[in-house]
Formats: sequence, structure tokens, C-alpha cells
Amino acid sequence: MKKDQSEMSSEELWHLYPIILSEHKDCWKDWYLEEKETLKRILKLDNMILSHIGSTSVDTIWAKPTVDILVEADGGDFSAVFETLAKHGYIHMYRTKTRMSFVKGYLPEGFAEKVYHIHVRLFGDNDELYFRDYLIEHPETAKEYETLKLGLWKPFEFDRDGYTNAKGEFVKAVTEKAKRLYRGRYIRSEI
Repeated sequence: MKKDQSEMSSEELWHLYPIILSEHKDCWKDWYLEEKETLKRILKLDNMILSHIGSTSVDTIWAKPTVDILVEADGGDFSAVFETLAKHGYIHMYRTKTRMSFVKGYLPEGFAEKVYHIHVRLFGDNDELYFRDYLIEHPETAKEYETLKLGLWKPFEFDRDGYTNAKGEFVKAVTEKAKRLYRGRYIRSEI
């Protein structure tokens, strides 16, 4: 008898949903635009900004074929956002007072064709935008990041936390550099 995902350990889930990297695919932008429209339609928030983040938003590097979307919104809207996304089939991963994370495309038998990570944050909690922009505007740094990820892929294929943690110092350093360079680019206290 097959276990339900909610009954699986992290290790079992990591084997069901391993780290996979792929050359950039142009369809990822289209997937983002489709999901953006879905999120705008179901969330119906007046004050909301959606952005394509993560490696699929950088068209020069390999990436996990997962489209990451940042949803910046007012803190007062968070309960409604949580309920709406859960009601529409997004799987809740974690929730704090100022952040939420959901996934879509994680099927009981493995990944769907289209896989999404939805990151819901308060306006201004958007370091990923700085990191993305720096990689796009500095191809040599993007290639360094790609090389790092490709080197971590097989050793951490079944350890998502280890994979993320192993990239952490690089991501942090580049993000700090980008925030100095692009100071104030994404200050969004209100719309």
C-alpha cells in the first residue's frame, strides 16, 4: 500500500521529488505568465505584486524545472491568501506571521509537467529579486552559480535541504552585493 505524502518522512519525499537540473527552457517564462494570471484571478488582491524568481527566471543557466513565484502583499491579506491557495489545490509547506510557502505540481507519483513554488511575503521582503537581477546582468556570476549547482546536484540529489544549504553562502554574498549595487530598486512599502 502506497503511503500518503503527508505520512512520508523528508527522506521519502526527497526520493519521490529529487533534485533535477535542466538546461534553460523558454517555456518556463510562459508557465510563469500562466500561473501569474491564475494567482491574480484567484487571490483578487488589490495590493499585490507577482514576480518570477529563481533560476528559471535567468535564461542563461541550468535550473530545477520549477517556476518560483514571489507574491508580495499586505500582511493583513495573509489569512485570506492562505485559505484561498489551500482551497485551490496548492500544498502548504510552511507559514509564519510574515511568510508563507506553497507548492503545486507535486503529485503522489512524482512531479507534474509544470511545477511551481509560491513564496508569499510582505512588501519589501524580496531579496530574490536582487539576486535574480544580478545574475541576469552579470553573466559570469550566473555561470559561477550554475557551476556550483551542477557540482551539488548529484551529491544532494535526494537531500533538498542539503542542496539549498550548500548554495547558501554564494546566494547570500551575491544578494548582499546586488542590494548595494541596486540600492532601493525594490523598496515597496505600498503600491
